[in-house]
Amino acid sequence: MDSSRLRGRVALVTGASRGIGRAVALRLAGEGAAVAVNYRSHSAEAEAVAAEICAAGGKAAALQADVADKAAAATMIMDAVERLGPIDILVNNAGLLYSGDLLDYDDTELERMWQVNVKGVLHVTAAVAPRMMERRYGRVINLSSIAALGTAFKGTTLYAATKAAVLILTKRMALELGPSGVTVNAVLPGLTLTDMVAGDKTPEQIQQMTERVAEKSMLRRAGLPEDVARVISFLASDESSFMTGQFLVADGGRMDFLTHA
Repeated sequence: MDSSRLRGRVALVTGASRGIGRAVALRLAGEGAAVAVNYRSHSAEAEAVAAEICAAGGKAAALQADVADKAAAATMIMDAVERLGPIDILVNNAGLLYSGDLLDYDDTELERMWQVNVKGVLHVTAAVAPRMMERRYGRVINLSSIAALGTAFKGTTLYAATKAAVLILTKRMALELGPSGVTVNAVLPGLTLTDMVAGDKTPEQIQQMTERVAEKSMLRRAGLPEDVARVISFLASDESSFMTGQFLVADGGRMDFLTHA
């Protein structure tokens, strides 16, 4: 890891108390960035992430906000800027996964998932982008999912719809922000072993799910949060300066897609 690649940069990672978000926050900090660690309800975990970064000689702050709340997102951005400085890197990681299919879903869960997974990306980006545009520099990385491309994994229909929306938002944001020097790209993880994926499953169910995915992956394994964090750190760096509006898949070579369309 290059501990100086992001030196002098300030990053905000939403949903950074656990899972992929935690791994991303630690990775970016390890490369020299000051990191705002956003969380909604897991305050102890977020504070622990910030403390780990500071203990390693970095700079971090844990910031509470529900990204589905536009006003709360804007307030969080102001707080982050006051405590760490103008945000150079935004990682829109916060997300929810509720199971449901076309003929069997909970409307309340669907609405909440849409508010967080889609509108949360809009709220936070809209609050961060103006300063990035003024400074003519910025990196926005949105977390989508290979579900958005049509994996044949049951129970992910509505989740996939929210993550597909993130893809078109990524392209439109790239178009609008590009002339001001801001790049916008998306990362599409495959099954990654996190608390969100585990949910209320038993250890046996998690093992079965992992084995089923491994059979459909060229690398014969599920992903780890660190696998995704490495891809995001590249997009956050100047090494990706001529990439925007792009989708980077990190799924171990999954083969179980619905169609070729």
